[in-house]
Amino acid sequence: MSGYLAAMPRRAAKPSHSFTDSSHGVRIQKLLADAGVASRRAAEALVAQGLVTVNGEVIDALPAWVDASKDRIVVEGRPLKRSKELVYVMLHKPTGFVCTNSDPEGRRRAIDLVEHPTKARLYPVGRLDMDSSGLLLLTNDGELANRLTHPRYEVHKEYEVLVKGVLGPSDAARLEEGIFLPAGETPGSRTRDSHIKILRRDGDRTLLTLELREGRNRQVRRMMADLGHPVKRLRRIRMGPLNLKGLAIGAWRDLTPVELAILRRQAFADAATLHRRSRR
Repeated sequence: MSGYLAAMPRRAAKPSHSFTDSSHGVRIQKLLADAGVASRRAAEALVAQGLVTVNGEVIDALPAWVDASKDRIVVEGRPLKRSKELVYVMLHKPTGFVCTNSDPEGRRRAIDLVEHPTKARLYPVGRLDMDSSGLLLLTNDGELANRLTHPRYEVHKEYEVLVKGVLGPSDAARLEEGIFLPAGETPGSRTRDSHIKILRRDGDRTLLTLELREGRNRQVRRMMADLGHPVKRLRRIRMGPLNLKGLAIGAWRDLTPVELAILRRQAFADAATLHRRSRR
C-alpha cells in the first residue's frame, strides 16, 4: 500500500507557484476547451475532481495557468497532445526569390532565407512576385494567415513604388478612386479605393507610396501599367501594424509580442468596424 501511495501524483491544496502565475500561459480550463477535451465548465469540474495533472502534479484548484507547448498535461490518465509552437517572422524579401514552398522550376525561395531555431515549417502570408522586394510575413498559424489574406478583413498594405514617367494629379486621383483592371479579373471589376502619396518626381521617373486594402495578383504593377506608368521598382514597406523600417534586405526577425497582439486584433476585428475607422 505504501508503495502505491508513493507512486500516486502529489495532491496540493492549491496549484504550485508557477501555475498561479498568469504570465505562465493560458487558463487551464480554456486550454482544455480549445483542445476539445470538454467545455470550459466541464473542464473546471475535471480540475475540481483532481483528474488533471500538469508535470505530474494534480491541479485541483483554480485559477491555474499552463503552457501547452512546455507542460505535460494529463486528463483522466490520458496525455494531452502538445500543441505546435506558433511562429511569426517578418522577412525583408530581396528580389529574385519566390513566395512559395514548392517551386517546380527550382528557383530560390523566400523561406530558405529563414533558419528559425524552432525548425517550424513556415508559409508565406500572401505573395510578393519575384521582381518585388519588401515585407513578407511567414508563419505556421493557418488561421491568422487566412484572415490576413482574405479581402474582407482589410489589413492594409503599403508599397514604395518607382514608376516610369511623371505621375500627374489626374493619375493619382484615378488610383485613389479605383480603376478597372485589364483582363484577368471579373469583367467590370474595379480596384478598391487606395491612398497615394508622391514622394519625388525625378526627370522621367516618379517615386510614390501606395496603400491598398486588397491583394490581387500583381495588382500594383497592373494598375500602373493601365495608367501608362510601368513599375521600375516595387517594395512593400508596411502590412497592418508591421513596418519594414530597420530590417536589412534578406534579414528576418520574430514579431514582438506587441506587434503580434495588434496584428491579431486588426485581423480578427469586424470588417465593418475597420471600414468605419478608415473613413474618419
